[in-house]
Amino acid sequence: MNALILVQAVAAQPSDWALFFGRFHPLIVHLPIGFLVVAGILEAGRRLGKIGVDDSTITAVLFWSAVSATMACVFGYLLSLGGGYDEEILDEHMWQGIGVAGFAWVAWAVKSDWLGDRIPLGSVLYVPALVVSLVLLAVAGHHGGSLTHGSDYLTQYTPEPFRTLAGLPPRAEAVAMKPITDVNQALVYEQIVNPILQSRCVQCHNAEKSKGDLRYDSPEMIRKGGENGPVFVAGKGTDSEMIKRCLLPEEDDHHMPPKGKTQLTEGQVALLTWWIDQGAPFDKKVSDLKVNDAIRPVLAALGGGAPGGGSTAVAAASGPAPESPVLTMKVPAAQPGVIDELKKAGLLVLPLSKEQNQLEVSAVNARSFNDTQAALLPKISDQLVWLKLSDTGITDAALVQVAKLKNLQKLHLAQTKVTDAGLKQLKGLANLEYLNLYGTGITDMGLAELATLSKLRTVYIWQTKVTETGLATLKKARPGLEIIGGINEQAVAEFAKAGQAGDKAIEPAKN
Repeated sequence: MNALILVQAVAAQPSDWALFFGRFHPLIVHLPIGFLVVAGILEAGRRLGKIGVDDSTITAVLFWSAVSATMACVFGYLLSLGGGYDEEILDEHMWQGIGVAGFAWVAWAVKSDWLGDRIPLGSVLYVPALVVSLVLLAVAGHHGGSLTHGSDYLTQYTPEPFRTLAGLPPRAEAVAMKPITDVNQALVYEQIVNPILQSRCVQCHNAEKSKGDLRYDSPEMIRKGGENGPVFVAGKGTDSEMIKRCLLPEEDDHHMPPKGKTQLTEGQVALLTWWIDQGAPFDKKVSDLKVNDAIRPVLAALGGGAPGGGSTAVAAASGPAPESPVLTMKVPAAQPGVIDELKKAGLLVLPLSKEQNQLEVSAVNARSFNDTQAALLPKISDQLVWLKLSDTGITDAALVQVAKLKNLQKLHLAQTKVTDAGLKQLKGLANLEYLNLYGTGITDMGLAELATLSKLRTVYIWQTKVTETGLATLKKARPGLEIIGGINEQAVAEFAKAGQAGDKAIEPAKN
């Protein structure tokens, strides 16, 4: 019995060939649209005396309209085998597409010299068949858009008073991050996790379009998972499918969100991972969960980094920093071959904006990145402004290469083997403003090296060997430098015991 079920399940899975050809449906479907519209324009222009065109030309256009519409139906059917679409809309779209092809064939047949004379009442059928095919084309196109983008895709931004005149319901407010004044009292799912899912995942995983039979639009659907099983393993963030797919290279077919869509930020991935690590609760507050040093600054940054209305945990007390000139300066585009080399090393290479050529390089998917591979980085020294090498295998030797990145503004070295000797290499980074040394082996001696970095504004030194004396020395040399060194033990104990609200429970103390 089990074997029979397994065979049936395997048989129900479409072949790779079917899915391969199905992906061409969005391309093929534009052909009948173009041909039929042209045929309609030519016929209308001919009948009104505005266009001089013979019947054979219109007949030829109709023939290719019918052929391409038929092809679009076949490829559309193959695409539908992949699942993940609203069945009712899909069924309507399918029959409308078949109708387009069918009536296009009728219009061609009665118009052609070969068959027209043999079809009874052919001349009477021609115009109705052409008109019906055009109407069905418009309706099928609308439903196709609904399958891909949601049923309200065309009407979502209809302004008033047209919205009321058309009988459309009031426009639904987009789910946004609710202002968080006290992060400890924030509802983790409602105020932190759900806004991320709504902005990055729900477009393709909702009640009307559930790719992979997966929906992210409600807690019940998230718990249910998709065709491949649960999307999260409570207590194991990095082992959960939701996180695994976010961390795949963007070029990977299984990467989520798909290439071309707005990607999750590193902070958003960290928040989702932390939520799952804490059991993926849907009804807990931040104060009910364990907040570790790694996630604390990400939580503190929510709502401007000033939980509880207290002092900011991210920006300097004097206010937000002015925009760094390296983010707007004109630099040439990086060589495609170099970008390919970096990607082959497992690094993510992301543009900071569409208008500029500045780049962010992240090793979030390349934990094995090492000193030898670091030699690739200076090849984009003009473009590289944000570098994230946390949790990789680099040592002080890699910082010799990092020191060549003249436009570097942010550098993440958390949980690496860099030491005081490596920090000496960074003295020439004139544009460095942010440095994360969390969990490294640096001491007071290494911290003193940072005094020469004139533009450095923020440095993270949780779980390092830096002492209060070293902190005091650096603060004296650089009064404006923000040194974030973790929270004190008393605050941790209070948080663990009672989960009391208050900035100290999640905001890093500034030394």
